[in-house]
Parts: sequence; C-alpha cells; structure tokens
Amino acid sequence: MSLEPIKIAILAMGGEGGGVLADWIVDLGEANGYFAQTTSVAGVAQRTGATIFYVELFPGADSPGARLPVLAQAPMPGDVDIVMASELMEAGRAVQRGFVTPDRSTLISSTHRVYSMTEKMAMGDGRVDGEALLARARQAARTLVAFDMAAVAERTGSVISAVLFGALCGSEALPFNRQQFEKTIERGGVGVKPSLKAFAAGWEQARAVAPEPLPADKPRLRSAAGVQVRQPELKPLVARVQRYPGPVADAA
Repeated sequence: MSLEPIKIAILAMGGEGGGVLADWIVDLGEANGYFAQTTSVAGVAQRTGATIFYVELFPGADSPGARLPVLAQAPMPGDVDIVMASELMEAGRAVQRGFVTPDRSTLISSTHRVYSMTEKMAMGDGRVDGEALLARARQAARTLVAFDMAAVAERTGSVISAVLFGALCGSEALPFNRQQFEKTIERGGVGVKPSLKAFAAGWEQARAVAPEPLPADKPRLRSAAGVQVRQPELKPLVARVQRYPGPVADAA
C-alpha cells in the first residue's frame, strides 16, 4: 500500500496570519508523528495574485527507521485534500484554479468580502455576486465549511487565522483531536488566550449543522435628490446628475 501525504493549500491576504496558520499545522503534524513541510508563494492577494501557503503532512515520522519523504513544493490542480481561504473571493480563486475538487477536497472559507480593485473601480455596483461564489464553491467541494470568520475574529479579539484553525479542527478533515490542536496554539506562546477563544468559536461554528448565511452587504447609496453643494463650479454637475433616473443618479 502506498502512502500519500495530506495536502493543504491556504489562500490568504497579507496581515491575516496565513503564515502563522501554516506553521501551526506543521507543528501540529510534527508533534503527532508526521513529517511536515510548508512552502509559500508570495503575492498581493486581492490585486495581482493569490498569496498561497502550502503544507504537506506525511505519516510515519515516529516509526523505527522512518526515512524523510520527498514532499511537493506547491499545490497542483486536482491534488489538494484541504483548501483554506481567508475570504470568499480567495475561495473562488481556489475553485477557479482547480485546487477544489468534489471527489476529495474539504473547503474551509470565510464568507466575508474584501473587495478587489476591479470591483472598487466600477462606475456602478461592480461587486461579484457573493451568493453565486458560495454556490459554486459548494458544488466544487466534497465538503464545505463556510461562515463569516472575520466577524468571529473581531468578536473574540483575535485574528482570522485562529478561527480558521478552529474550523479546520471542527471539520475533522485532519486525523488529530481538539486537544492536540489546542496544545499547538499553547506551544506558540503568543496571544494564547485570545487565539484559543477564537479557535473555540471557529470549532463550534464548523460543527454547526446549518450553514451560516452570507452577511448582509447592501450598498448604502445617498439619494441624489437632496444633494447640495456650495462650490459654484460643482452645481452644474450636480444638476446634471439629478436629471438621471433615480437609481442611476444615486449611484453617480
């Protein structure tokens, strides 16, 4: 019987603790009899390319005469067991790149949005349909764990990486128990209490039967009808905008 490593891809944005999350998974594996390796491909996730951390865990490190395996440096389409995304668009990118497959992949993603430059630059409402993204992710994955992890991180006073780690534990996609996960955070020695609190909240949310709906995110547009300006040079422009149909004028 040939053994295969557990292959984990983490897609995150800068400052969200993606590297810390990858290091936690490596430490979790190494402390429990696995060879572990992490690599990363730097990027600017929401703008010109995804920041990807890749982890492989191979069993048997504590076996007598165990030999160091040759592990891969980067994820390959159709060959990833667990995909973790810190934001909904990053989950969409993972699906688009073929990392998420219905025959093997567990997808763990936050449902909140951080809008891309393309979305922000649109003249009207240029946002990607979050419900459509989530539906496609649900189709692509064998198992989907998705909820607003940014809100959980804010509520618990921690960062999204700790929530993702808790959701990973709750998904039962790795062969480790909750105590082993928590001891990994404790060994880190930094921000242990808030990280454990966020971890617990992520674990509980991942164990919930019903998926959490997407957070309400409707554009808050000021009505153009009552807009007044003091600068004389702007008054003709405002008057022109106010002659447009209501929704168009409000967006303008």
